[in-house]
Amino acid sequence: MALTATGALVSVAACGSGSGSSSSSGDSKTYTFWDPYPQFDASSDWGKRVAQCGTQAGVTIKRTAYDTTDLGNKALLAAQQGNAPDVMLVDNPVVSTLVEAGILNKTSDLGLDTSSIQKNIIGAGTLDGAAYGIPVGANTLALYYNKKILAAAQVDPASVKDWASLTAALKKVKAAGEKGITFSAINTEEGSFQFLPWFWGAGGDLTQLNSAKGTAALTLWKDWVDAGYAPKDVLNNTQTTSWQEFATGDYAFSENGTWQLGNADKAGFGYGIINIPAQNGGSAPVPTGGEFVTVPVQKDTARYDVSKKIVTCLTSPTSLLATDTTLMYVAPTATVQTQQVAKNAELKPWVAAVAAARGRTSGGLGTKYPGISQPLWTAVQSALSGGKSPGAALDAAQSAAGKG
Repeated sequence: MALTATGALVSVAACGSGSGSSSSSGDSKTYTFWDPYPQFDASSDWGKRVAQCGTQAGVTIKRTAYDTTDLGNKALLAAQQGNAPDVMLVDNPVVSTLVEAGILNKTSDLGLDTSSIQKNIIGAGTLDGAAYGIPVGANTLALYYNKKILAAAQVDPASVKDWASLTAALKKVKAAGEKGITFSAINTEEGSFQFLPWFWGAGGDLTQLNSAKGTAALTLWKDWVDAGYAPKDVLNNTQTTSWQEFATGDYAFSENGTWQLGNADKAGFGYGIINIPAQNGGSAPVPTGGEFVTVPVQKDTARYDVSKKIVTCLTSPTSLLATDTTLMYVAPTATVQTQQVAKNAELKPWVAAVAAARGRTSGGLGTKYPGISQPLWTAVQSALSGGKSPGAALDAAQSAAGKG
């Protein structure tokens, strides 16, 4: 599941683009459902599952798929007009924006049980201690590696345990005549999303962008570009184009997500996966991507009973296993994660990565996050292009974020 789109509503988990319109018609036998998956039509596994959950609830679901950012903006407009959909699947950073606008119901008010959900995953949709949806799954970032290139450079992937050992591996790879690492440092939310594991892995805090810890992370990336370990085109790489570089078989490492597993199997060369290392060892915290099933506020509160049935169906253990396999997501519950790994051992490092993940809007940031993320990706661009030193770039970011 590729990460795309940024705009008034910063978003990072859905892919594709689409359009359409739908609204809650008040028809007791038809319930409206919006999601950010225009790449999945009615005949897809996902489309069929949504329809089946409507059938189980005794209604017909009218599903409309939008691009992620478009979905958030249309949700705000629909709420103002009093015709919000009955159920809506939204990217996790968007939840706080919709809550602030008074659009979403608390899961506790609906009687929905979230006790089995991993705390850090549901944290991305929790404000002031209250959850406003149920995560359908999570995706995140790790490092893919090319087995052939590492073997030729005499690099044992198990030796990569911190920044120093990763940089040493990249040096060996370059010395062997191969290319090092590719990632996305583009001036959108994707750039921030990919930088956060290094920023957090240094101990950085999003409320203090220009700390010595944050500067260390940006200096690491700049040093890699300056040394030729990473290509200069990371400045323009989306996560998709960055993956395409890795898929050529020319690069030793790629920072990318769970959603590329299917493509990795098609790449035609042996690969492995390791967690992104923190500066001084261990796994770096990585940002969670993924969507929450939510129930928008309705004038006719009698509709909530069926909406609850639809949400429960979509997030039941049986549906989660099937849905998360389709979406290349890690399930939000330990029970289903165990089932996933039993079916596909390649998911084991991803389960570990999700366990260490953080919501971008967690820690009380909520709707403040977009105003922090944009200056952050601007700082990354400025430093990697040589416009400013990492320290000066982050000083400007801190000032722009209104925290300085």
